[in-house]
Amino acid sequence: MFTRIDHVGLVAYSIEEANAVLGDALGLTIDEQRSQWPTGSYFAPEQTFNFFFKVGQGETVVEVLVPAEGATSGVARYLAKRGPSLHHICYVCEDVHAEAERLRANGLDEIALPRAEDGRRTVAFFRPQSVAGVLTELVPLRDS
Repeated sequence: MFTRIDHVGLVAYSIEEANAVLGDALGLTIDEQRSQWPTGSYFAPEQTFNFFFKVGQGETVVEVLVPAEGATSGVARYLAKRGPSLHHICYVCEDVHAEAERLRANGLDEIALPRAEDGRRTVAFFRPQSVAGVLTELVPLRDS
């Protein structure tokens, strides 16, 4: 079962460009600690620097993915093809593995990822083509 939206992921050419819209125009604030400000939190598998903007007083954030210079990852290709835009929506689940199984049973196309030693999923992604055009991520409920 989904408990809430964890984050919405956007791709951008630079954090300055994203901040002009999310920070200056919309009034969101950068979560400097989670973003490892000012450099960004580097995510090696996608060759991106990730930044997080707080949405109001809730737990939901907007994640901004900025590909590293010269990156050839899926995120870099996505940005080159579509420009700055919505990349994914991430939902929090009580049990990622069970929820992923439910979504697969409902016909959604899961992206194969490494699993924990016990064979259970710790996160899951579903292809945009099977989820109304939006890459969908599932993450576990975490204690605050």
